[in-house]
Amino acid sequence: MSNTKEQTRRVALGAIFAAIVIVLQFVSMSLRFGTFSITLVLVPIVLGSALCGFKVGGFLGLIFGAVVLLSGDAAPFLAVNVWGTVTTVLLKGMLCGLAAGLVYAALKEKNQYIAVFLAAIVCPIVNTGVFLLGCLVFFMDTITQRGAELGFENVGAYMIYGLVGINFIIEIVVNIVLAPVILRVLKIIKK
Repeated sequence: MSNTKEQTRRVALGAIFAAIVIVLQFVSMSLRFGTFSITLVLVPIVLGSALCGFKVGGFLGLIFGAVVLLSGDAAPFLAVNVWGTVTTVLLKGMLCGLAAGLVYAALKEKNQYIAVFLAAIVCPIVNTGVFLLGCLVFFMDTITQRGAELGFENVGAYMIYGLVGINFIIEIVVNIVLAPVILRVLKIIKK
């Protein structure tokens, strides 16, 4: 495929995945277990990273973060620290897409399905890890207070069990199951 055709294909696929990210984020806002919504957009971020490269993955993650901010899903944190919320939300989205794309790129020559499987694991780990890091850096006092109000003996337990526990497990399982299957279907259709 010529370079121009390949670039056009990546732009078109990137735009399709961006639209999917936006729609899925609004849909997933209604799926809540605990404080936050379950993020379904990590699957198209992984797929966009695999099919279009890590830069597109980072861009899709950035779109994910922007939608979270614009939709009001981050409102509890915005009320405490606007700069910290914007930084955390945009960084976690962008970095999870970049990480998924880099993992896929590093392993795809050996085995595409192992590459997408590992990218599907890395994406939610980075997303959740950066969220937790943002909580530590920007919101520690608020989170400590909230955890104590809810009866958690320490802030670490609240962060793991109260903020991210169930959400993370659901996100990683959905990613591990759907990303490799959808990529395989897309590769079959492409032939």
